[in-house]
Amino acid sequence: MQEINSLKHRVDDYDSVFSIFEDLNLLWELGMEEGDESLVKEVSEGIGKLDARLTELELELLLNGPYDQANAVISLHAGAGGTEAQDWVQMLLRMYSRWADRRGYAVETLDLLPGDEAGVKSVSLLITGENVYGYVKAEKGVHRLIRISPFDASGRRHTSFASVDVLPEVEDDTQTVIDPEDLKIDTYRSSGAGGQHVNKTDSAVRITHLPSGIVVQCQNERSQHANRLKAMKLLLAKLLDLQLKQREEELIAIRGEQQDIAWGSQIRSYIFQPYCLVKDHRTGTEIGNVDSVMDGNLDPFISGYLQMQAKRR
Repeated sequence: MQEINSLKHRVDDYDSVFSIFEDLNLLWELGMEEGDESLVKEVSEGIGKLDARLTELELELLLNGPYDQANAVISLHAGAGGTEAQDWVQMLLRMYSRWADRRGYAVETLDLLPGDEAGVKSVSLLITGENVYGYVKAEKGVHRLIRISPFDASGRRHTSFASVDVLPEVEDDTQTVIDPEDLKIDTYRSSGAGGQHVNKTDSAVRITHLPSGIVVQCQNERSQHANRLKAMKLLLAKLLDLQLKQREEELIAIRGEQQDIAWGSQIRSYIFQPYCLVKDHRTGTEIGNVDSVMDGNLDPFISGYLQMQAKRR
């Protein structure tokens, strides 16, 4: 049913755009026949809206990966820098939440570790909606912030780093089989807010996959059972991501290409001082309005990344 609805949505989009095109074409022909110049503005505005909608549809057509239609798990982690980096993670958390709100996606916090003084050390979000992973996979990598630190009494400029990891949510992947004997499951008390029940029972769950060394945890649900289900879902996504990376490494070895550096090199820089600029180092996309980007305007960067990937393919 989900696949049917997705295909129906694409057909409906095409029919809608084609109908707008036909209406504009008839309006233009009518204006030409009657010499009515007053219709020029109306047709011009209509063409502008049609062009914007076509750009959106072209972007959707680039989402042809096996998991592009899936929901996504986004994990943010503070780099070196203590409070400064943890505040940067909180800023990114707000940015992605705003981006999801703009698109009508639902956001659920799976796990959150607060900073020592301010900000967030790490957080995992589940974003649900159509084509979420296809869009947000463009955000995977290291993000750099340059600004005058509000935590520095001397008003010096600081550089902070945070990593963004993106995984597709896998509901049922028959290719990934988890042996219960390969799992080490620990329970503990939640460290976050959640009321008397959460803080007085061992409801938080940590699962270690022994063969791969992958560790996942969830503590935001009220019951241990619910946290365990969420943690298993996150583990499945991480194992799938590991398999995909191994396949990519095999292909790179066969082709003899140099693998792109991921961790340790920023994909994007957010500069607040001495000037305002957000630049994606992979595509060259730049936006001078930093506030707009931090308020969730990520579509230009996502579009640039998807177009770059399409050209490479």
